[in-house]
Amino acid sequence: MKRERIYVEMRRKQILEAVRANPRVMVDELAQKFDVSLITIRRDLQYLEDQKLLVRFQGGAEPVLPEDIEQNEIQMYRRLIAQYAATLVEKGDSLFINTSRNALQMLEYVKTRNVTVITNNGKALRMDYNDGISIILTGGEIRYPKEALVGDFAIRNVQNVFPKKAFIGCSGFSPVSGMTTEIAGEVKINELMIQNAEEVYVLADHTKIGKKSSFTSSPVQKIGHLITDEKAPRQILDELADAGVKVHLVRKGDFANI
Repeated sequence: MKRERIYVEMRRKQILEAVRANPRVMVDELAQKFDVSLITIRRDLQYLEDQKLLVRFQGGAEPVLPEDIEQNEIQMYRRLIAQYAATLVEKGDSLFINTSRNALQMLEYVKTRNVTVITNNGKALRMDYNDGISIILTGGEIRYPKEALVGDFAIRNVQNVFPKKAFIGCSGFSPVSGMTTEIAGEVKINELMIQNAEEVYVLADHTKIGKKSSFTSSPVQKIGHLITDEKAPRQILDELADAGVKVHLVRKGDFANI
């Protein structure tokens, strides 16, 4: 059994080398080269695709482009950040979540019950979450494609809510510019969420650390926590920590199901 597993691993490694050496490889050619069945090759290709090492197409496979590899890694870290954020939610908590896709993603992983989420993210209507979570939408004008709820109606509603925690995504986070966004209409609501929550957590993967966008939602001094990943620039993290931000780092392998 062990010898067979080693043989399978060697074959898959050689298949991956063949795919990387050629623009496109065909299933029948690989089956002939390794003297195995078409089904076996398809199974090998499926395994390698699941590992995000190649891309299958009808009858063959092609290599993953460098930009695809980078994007897959970013998405992985964003899932890890969302999972970590979910572990910070306690029974009975009330939460602000803004229009960030990453912040909203954490609801998939919250297992705690009796949790109330107040959000201006219209995509919450299509989220999968456990029945112990109650969602309250702020209302307001819907802005696509983010399905953000903004405007005076949303602002008035957020003004009167004072939750335990806020989980806020952003376009950039730096010691100089603070937390920034590309959407001017979201700034005031972000400001209120940060102002009214007892604890504030910014969710930002490494591509956003040290970066700035068009509009500042909050100076660094008003942010208590940053959840980011191990690839974030260390110097910037040290500067944020010096400014009073507690940095939470997630790493590959932190959660078994990623």
